[in-house]
Amino acid sequence: MLEGNRVSRISVRGFAVASATAVTAVGSVVGVASGSTAQPSIDAEATASDSTLLADIPAGQQAQVQTASLTQQADAQAIAADASAKKDAEEAARKQAADDAVAKQKAAEKAAKAEKEAKERKEAAEKASRSATRDATTFSVQSSYSVAQIQAMARQMVPSGQFQCFSNIVNHESSWNYKAVNASSGAYGLFQALPGSKMSSVGSDWQTNPATQIKWGLNYMNGRYGSPCEAWSFWQANSWY
Repeated sequence: MLEGNRVSRISVRGFAVASATAVTAVGSVVGVASGSTAQPSIDAEATASDSTLLADIPAGQQAQVQTASLTQQADAQAIAADASAKKDAEEAARKQAADDAVAKQKAAEKAAKAEKEAKERKEAAEKASRSATRDATTFSVQSSYSVAQIQAMARQMVPSGQFQCFSNIVNHESSWNYKAVNASSGAYGLFQALPGSKMSSVGSDWQTNPATQIKWGLNYMNGRYGSPCEAWSFWQANSWY
């Protein structure tokens, strides 16, 4: 039965089993109730096993003890959840950083490979250009030239591995007519240079000497595309070069 503001004498053992934190708090409250400011010198389990009774604590303070215990448990769970979330976020960040580093390295390797290949193509084209056996100035000047003669000149001026590509472009541009003129644009010669006068950069006889035109066309293909075959690839994709 109730006596003043105290409850029936119930052993604190059951309450300690349900919440060790609550038992520790009980010890603290008992100390306060007795007027002592010192911390209890016995642990929670020992307290639960003595004669300390829940009935020794005022009813209002019992509720405070239970509330404090639940609050502490909730705080502990929140801290654990925050720690777990932080750990997951850090792990995800590390993984993303590693993935980004791998992707960056692959992109750099790809760019370096492309640059190396371009450099090798350019060097090969320059080497091939230098390997041409004859220059335009070594051919005797004639009043006119047949297609066969012009093609023979080109075979001696254009590297053998590039000749077919070179020939394909000339076939499409002028059908090997070194005096071909485009009535609409005025483009002129074997390569339909526009304007034709730009071929004067390699010889003043650009209008009448196919060897001069061949030299200009080969220089143009090597300079702009790297080689006649690279120029032919571009021509196939665009129908001009």
